[in-house]
Order: sequence, then C-alpha cells, then structure tokens
Amino acid sequence: MQTQTKVAAPAAGAGLAHNSTVFGILIAVSLVHLLNDTIQSVVPAIFPIVKESLSLTYTQLGLIAFALNATASVLQPAIGLYSDRKPQPYLLPLGVVATLIGVLGLAFASGFYSILASVVLVGIGSSVFHPESAKVAYLAAGARRGLAQGIFQVGGNAGQALAPIMTALIFVPLGQPGILWFTILAAAAIVIQLFTARWYSGRLHSGAVKKRGSRSGAALPAAHRRKVGFALSVLMMILTSKMAYLAGITSFYAFYLMDRFQLSVQEAQLCVFAFLAAGAAGTFFGGPLADRWGRRNVIWFSILGALPFAFLLPYVNFTTSIVFCIIIGFTIMSSGSVNVVYAQELLPGHIGTVSGLFFGLAFGAGGLGAAALGALADSSSIDFVIKLCALLPLIGLLAIFLPADRKLKAWALEAEQREAAAVKTE
Repeated sequence: MQTQTKVAAPAAGAGLAHNSTVFGILIAVSLVHLLNDTIQSVVPAIFPIVKESLSLTYTQLGLIAFALNATASVLQPAIGLYSDRKPQPYLLPLGVVATLIGVLGLAFASGFYSILASVVLVGIGSSVFHPESAKVAYLAAGARRGLAQGIFQVGGNAGQALAPIMTALIFVPLGQPGILWFTILAAAAIVIQLFTARWYSGRLHSGAVKKRGSRSGAALPAAHRRKVGFALSVLMMILTSKMAYLAGITSFYAFYLMDRFQLSVQEAQLCVFAFLAAGAAGTFFGGPLADRWGRRNVIWFSILGALPFAFLLPYVNFTTSIVFCIIIGFTIMSSGSVNVVYAQELLPGHIGTVSGLFFGLAFGAGGLGAAALGALADSSSIDFVIKLCALLPLIGLLAIFLPADRKLKAWALEAEQREAAAVKTE
C-alpha cells in the first residue's frame, strides 16, 4: 500500500486509510518538538554562564536541571492518562504559552530561585507537549510506527543538540539576555500547534480516536498483566540508566573537558554537540530500522554498540573523545523512539498514558541524575562523576528479559481482542 504524503484537512480525516502515513503532520509535530526542546535546552546551555555570573554551585545547577525534569516527570503521565479518556487538542498550543512565559522569566532571572521558578514553567509546557504530540504522531503513523516516532523524536534530539552551540554562539557573547531571542521560537511553535490541534480535532470528530473508559484493560487476565508489567519495568530501568547517562554528559561533560584539557567553554561544548547531533541521527535511523529488523534488536544494538566506548570515554585524549562521543551518541540514542513504540505496543489503546509515562520517566531520570551527579561533583570531583557515568549503560543488559517482537505482537493482538469484546458487552 502506498503512503500518503499529503496533509489531510480535518474534515477529510475520516477518509484516511488506516495504514496511511500523514507525513505533513509528522513533520509539523517534529518541528515543534525541535522548537520545544531547543527552548528546553536553554537551561543546561546557560549553566557555564550563570555559574559564574550568579555564583551558583554544581549542586544548584543540578537542582535547576532537576526542577525542569521533575516537573515534566510528574505531570506528563497524568496528562497522558487524562487525554486518553478525554482528548484535548487545544492543550497543544496552550502548553507552549507556559513555555513562552518561562523563557521570559529565564531572561530576567536574577538568582537561583527565580531561575528555578522559570524552569518549572518550561517544564509544564513540555509536560503538555510530549504526551499529546506523541499521540498525534501515533495517529499519523499508519503502519510505520517506528518511522513516525523516529521523525517525531528526531526533532527533539536535534533541539537538544543545539544547546552547546547556543552556549558557544549566543550565551558567551550575549550572556543571559540572549535568552530573549528564544521567545521567537515559542511564538512559532504556538502557530504550528494551532495547525496540528485543528487536524487532531478533526480526527476526534471523525471517530478515529477512541476515548478510553475507566474499565479499559480490566478484561485482561492477571497472568497477562503480570507479563506486561514485568516487561514495562525492565524497559523503564533501561530507559532510566540511559537518561541518567545522558544527564551526566549533557550537564557536566563540558566541565570535565575544560578541567582535564584546559579547553575554553566553546571548545568543550563542541564535543557535547558532537554527542547530541549524533544522537539525533541515531534517533531518526533507529525508527525505520526497528520497523525492518525488530524493536528488541535495535534496543540491543543501542546497548551493546555504546557499552565499550562509554566505558573508555573518560580515559582517552580529546580528539579520540570526540570520535567516541559521536559513536556513543548515535548508538545509545538509536533506540530513543523504539522504546516508546515498544511500550505503546505492550499497552495498545493507552497511547497517551504510555507516552506520558515514558517521556515523564525520561525527564525524571534525567533530572534525578543531574541533581545526584551535581552533588557528587561538589563533594568529590568532576573526574569521578564522568567515570561513574561510564558504568551506567551496563544496566541496559537487562534487555535480555524483554520479550521478542513476535511475542509482543501476540500480546497486543490478545489485548485488542479482549478490549473489543469488552466494548461490545457494555
């Protein structure tokens, strides 16, 4: 079956074939993901600047990162659960409004607590964006869910990759007031989200999106629920270890390079940019590779491909560290979209809940990791923190307990059949 590349108007949403891929909508949500995560990346990007100008400690920097991520971690699962039962398309642009206010606060923050309040607002905006936009990507995916999640998430990873470039090109010469330029990005994101919300609303009116009842999934036998729950727990532990590692690299690796090799802020941030840019490429290619070769196979590739290089990274010279950062970024992030698709297929019909849970977990793990690593850096050293981070990817070996794709599809089919039967009897 051929895919459609034309964006359907809301009124025509019902006419889309079930397996059609709506690339226009996928590109729209990916673009907003880029804008959202670019704005969010302002927070770690200003760390080298505000640490000096506002006399902040590593612990305070870790707490700022934790405030941003913890806000999103708590709110995203709740928003995802609510939106599964009562979809709210126009929450999409409203969430970006909170982000816009947070950006303004960051530009004028004069101390630790004002920065903390501003990043909470940015976190609220991300909390609204991620579960609802992931659901839009799922609806626009058709049969190509890995590709769709790859397109959606590559925007976010590209936005995160811009953080070290922003530090080098914007915040070093302009300082904290340079954040004001990002209000333009927030305004652009609001406009695009209005377009996406209109398409999403059309799908709701066409009946393409089914609201979940409070008894959804009650018909599943206890043994099935235990198997799914165990697989989700393993997936969460893998994701937690990965996000803690990413928090260590994005928040503190530049300081490590500056301390060990006596680099400037700009030079150190280039290495972090290489890591994040390679991660964005890995996220994009991981999705279609998972469609072709299997979800679990790509998850294994992301773990085994990154492990030896992550372990050796703290011990190599600067030139080699750039090469290793590129390899680690590409491999470890190749399962970025696959983890979400895998979880969605474990719990079909709960797309918003699962997306909110996993994006929220990613934010929470990153935030806790940043806070803990920041405290360790103050009490011990940056060198110790980076060497500790090198061990975190070992937790990914728990992937041996994940069910194979064939079993995953069988579980999903069983759940959908029982759900359909339950709906008929109501």
